[in-house]
Amino acid sequence: MTTPPEDANARRAIKPVICYPDTTLPEVPIDEWVQALDGAEVIETVIAAPREAASFTVKAGQFFRIRSVDGPQVGDLNLWNLHDLSERFYSGKTRALHGTHVTTGDRLWSSFPALRPMATVVQDSLDWYGIDDFGGSVHDVIGTRCDPYTANLLSGDQYHHCCHSNLTRALADHTGLSLKDAEPLVHDVLNVFMCTGFTRDTGQYFMKASPVRPSDTLTFLAEIDLLGAISACPGGDCSSEHSSDTAACYPLAIDILSGTIENWKEPPVNSYDRSHGR
Repeated sequence: MTTPPEDANARRAIKPVICYPDTTLPEVPIDEWVQALDGAEVIETVIAAPREAASFTVKAGQFFRIRSVDGPQVGDLNLWNLHDLSERFYSGKTRALHGTHVTTGDRLWSSFPALRPMATVVQDSLDWYGIDDFGGSVHDVIGTRCDPYTANLLSGDQYHHCCHSNLTRALADHTGLSLKDAEPLVHDVLNVFMCTGFTRDTGQYFMKASPVRPSDTLTFLAEIDLLGAISACPGGDCSSEHSSDTAACYPLAIDILSGTIENWKEPPVNSYDRSHGR
């Protein structure tokens, strides 16, 4: 380790600057949307079986609710524009705009060049958790999804029920695409119900037992027509490991609810002219 400079403490003491202040983002009329949710009715329920993924579709202006059913379980969520799969959830930009974890009033943003709200969190039964003493919180946009490539790199295993593979199969089954063509469309996820953070000493990504219990929910308003897929992670509540055949795993339910928002308007795509300085 190199010798610190004389002004090391002064350098560390410099105050941080928020990269993307969110004060100019479009306002979320959360009170109106919560009121609309109160009057919405379930019109369809899809079940993601333990260690598997399920796909679902939601129309713009409808709500969808991810629900814990039989036991503590986390889920990896992908979202696509139903009519253009190249527009998909952009976890990195969502993280830059809202922080490492999302809750009520935060939006899930889509990829370039559209960069617009795809869905907004309208209700979160775990919003009480906040940030714990370890720096952990719930519903993260920092983890990438458990995948067979990293598992193979670390252990040499061929494990096929990790979330990446689950989502690939679900997308292929829904669209009729081959696994080869579906896989590049699978993307970094929203880790629903997962409790995560970064260690204070090494800065490593950690997980801990999720606080989710049966009947806990995370509910969104779909802002555009969506195709979604969620994997019931093979790590269960992620208290010990993921990509596991031994962890206790449970199903997740996805309820599609009728929309009752009047005069709904789909968010426009980003207005950048795409000239890139030329």
